[in-house]
Amino acid sequence: MQHYELQDSRLESGTIIKLQYFYEILSSSGIMPANHKEMLVDIWTLLMLLRITVLPYVYMAPTTIPQSLQMELSKKQNASNEDQRILNRSKRGWVWNQMFVLEEFSGPEPILVGRLHIDRNVTNTRYILSGEGAGTTFVINDRTGDIHAMKRLDREEKAEYTLTAQAIDAITNRALEPPSEFIIKVQDINDNAPEFPGGPFQASVPEMSEVGTSVTVITATDADDPVYGNSAKLVYSILEGQPYFSIEPHTAIIRTALANMDREAREEYLVVIQAKDMGGHMGGLSGTTTVTITLTDVNDNPPKFAQSLYHFSTSEDSPIGEQIGRVKVYDRDIEDNAKSSYGIIEGDGMDVFQITSDPETQDGIITIKKPLNFETKKSYTLKVEAENVHIDPQFSNRGPFKDTATVKITVEDADEPPVFSASAYAMEVHENAAINSVIGQVTAQDPDSASSPLRFTIDRHTDLERQFNINTDDGKITLATALDRETNIWHNITVIATEIRNHSQVSRVPVAIRVLDVNDNAPEFASEYDAYLCEHGKPGQVIQTVSAIDKDDPKNGHYFFYSLLPQMANNPNFTLKKNEDNSISVLAKHSGFSRQKQEVYYLPIVISDNGNPPMSSTSTLTIRVCGCSSEGVVQSCNVEAYVLPIGLSMGALIAILACVILLLVIVVLFVTLRRHKNEPLIIKDDEDVRENIIRYDDEGGGEEDTEAFDIATLQNPDGVNGFLPRKDIKPDLQFMPRQGLTTAPNGVDVDEFINVRLHEADNDPTAPPYDSIQIYGYEGRGSVAGSLSSIESSTSDSDQNFDYLSEWGPRFKRLGELYSVGESDKET
Repeated sequence: MQHYELQDSRLESGTIIKLQYFYEILSSSGIMPANHKEMLVDIWTLLMLLRITVLPYVYMAPTTIPQSLQMELSKKQNASNEDQRILNRSKRGWVWNQMFVLEEFSGPEPILVGRLHIDRNVTNTRYILSGEGAGTTFVINDRTGDIHAMKRLDREEKAEYTLTAQAIDAITNRALEPPSEFIIKVQDINDNAPEFPGGPFQASVPEMSEVGTSVTVITATDADDPVYGNSAKLVYSILEGQPYFSIEPHTAIIRTALANMDREAREEYLVVIQAKDMGGHMGGLSGTTTVTITLTDVNDNPPKFAQSLYHFSTSEDSPIGEQIGRVKVYDRDIEDNAKSSYGIIEGDGMDVFQITSDPETQDGIITIKKPLNFETKKSYTLKVEAENVHIDPQFSNRGPFKDTATVKITVEDADEPPVFSASAYAMEVHENAAINSVIGQVTAQDPDSASSPLRFTIDRHTDLERQFNINTDDGKITLATALDRETNIWHNITVIATEIRNHSQVSRVPVAIRVLDVNDNAPEFASEYDAYLCEHGKPGQVIQTVSAIDKDDPKNGHYFFYSLLPQMANNPNFTLKKNEDNSISVLAKHSGFSRQKQEVYYLPIVISDNGNPPMSSTSTLTIRVCGCSSEGVVQSCNVEAYVLPIGLSMGALIAILACVILLLVIVVLFVTLRRHKNEPLIIKDDEDVRENIIRYDDEGGGEEDTEAFDIATLQNPDGVNGFLPRKDIKPDLQFMPRQGLTTAPNGVDVDEFINVRLHEADNDPTAPPYDSIQIYGYEGRGSVAGSLSSIESSTSDSDQNFDYLSEWGPRFKRLGELYSVGESDKET
């Protein structure tokens, strides 16, 4: 089994152990006071530092200590501490698998952390160390088992290391003990000062807060071990900011320490907070931060007018809503706590003026509510009040949160425009009113004390047809042209009143003129009626229902009277029947109407209204006699229907006639085309120089054909002495017969005969084929090819080079090939 022991020749471990026991006994029995406990802890810390400085060993006792080691330690403790037996107790066994080393310790040599050894008496023992930091941070002496820390350790970086130790035979490498895991803990020292993360800080508290009102909590952090010792035990205090604020030492709650702190006196405070470790004792480390504390506003101040009396003036012609002036209140509070509402609480102009609050400047704006009149009232006195909108009941004892001021308003005289007696006028006139008759009158006056005379006119933009006139002095409106209610019922004009002394003072008023109805229009048919009567209708059959309309508009509505002309009162064919809806029905008196006897009947109807005087008109109803089906449906109203063959209607006959005409047109066109095709060839005029091609269907039969050509003509050229006219042409000029050449008697010279005939043909312009010259005055523009005509060409065919044809594009490719072949043939 592995064991750990501490060896120190200069300082016995029993002294420290006894001191620790003594501290524990006094603390557990309650004999030592609290402050003495802290002093003893400080002494203990100093002794530990002294011991580590003198000889850096840390003692780790095994769970089961060998008997020889236990006896040795017991003798040393008894020999050196016989006079302190009352403080000794049975010794504890230290946990064997833990070692401790102090952080941030550095010396000239590596720090001895502990020692490993075994109970067996094995001379060739070798110790092996593995795990976290083995070989780098911690190194073991493989012969003695001493474990050393090779560098300075920082608990805040790593608090403990887990390692594994094993003892083996140095010769055979056989394990003498199974591997054992143990922990090396880094003991904390106070090497980190408290810090305030996130600082500096901002906080706020309402002004006028009571003492002890919580402001905020500012906590610090300490990287040291909060479990071991007091390195991380923090105590808070205020370095700056008294006597206004205080802080609780352990909770770090900042509270108000002074009552009735006024924001209007001082708004911002800078407080310096300190956090100190080691419970605030001497030797502890500290950190500071600043907290800016702002007093927030509360409504603890009432509004005050800048002055108690205000004077304003305005002209009497100022429009409604115009601003007269502003009153201002001052409030030491800010934002919503400084908002005030205004009102008029007293005065003789409460219904003439009003006051509102400007949302941006919080001023009171006085405006005109009703029109002012200098001649009626020249001044007003108002009492206005300003009151805070948001009142805090907590500070109601500081009130009232309102203030009042007096406002005097003077009305100044102004040259006002004329004022009509009414804002609008409505007049009526009958449509048959006489020209220059008076329709109505408008009145106006100058409200000023001078009372200038007025001149009335009509705005002609509202009376483009000039149907009305107005008297410029008294404002009477008269009729200028005749009116027709059926054309326009309402006429809206504008009358202008102008001061004669000051033409810039003008007023306008609308005048609506309604045209009243007069019975001047006779009633007439409501529409154009098309009445039909069946030939086999029955007596009393309703032929047509007729209604009337009247453009007039009587007050009691229309009522029409219908009748036949007096000379046709006893009409033998038709009669009228009055209906309840102010219409009539036309009835047939008998049956047996025939289209062949009479196709159309005309029935004049007299329509009269109930006006005063009554108006009447005569309208004629046209009634057609038609053929109807058994159900009474009209089929045909034409007389021609009787002469049509059975089964054919007029539409069918028209279609047949159209087809016949079309066939005749086709036949005429066909005959014309055939006749045109059989006409003989006619020679064109001289102006037509186009090439004429005459085609002959028969070709020569060859030498054996003795019928197609008479060879006797060649054998006897003397027989052709007369002129034989050509039948296939029409010559323009008549040439005299040519005298043929004579040959030797009984001799036939065919060669000479052919040459003579060839010469004659070449010199005869009437002999076919005819030479034709085409003259082209325009060949187009933009053509890359020149003229293709050989006329007026200075070069002969043999001198021309046709290679350029291949450059004109694919359309001239074939032509270029043909000409190039011809040139090559010439060369060969």
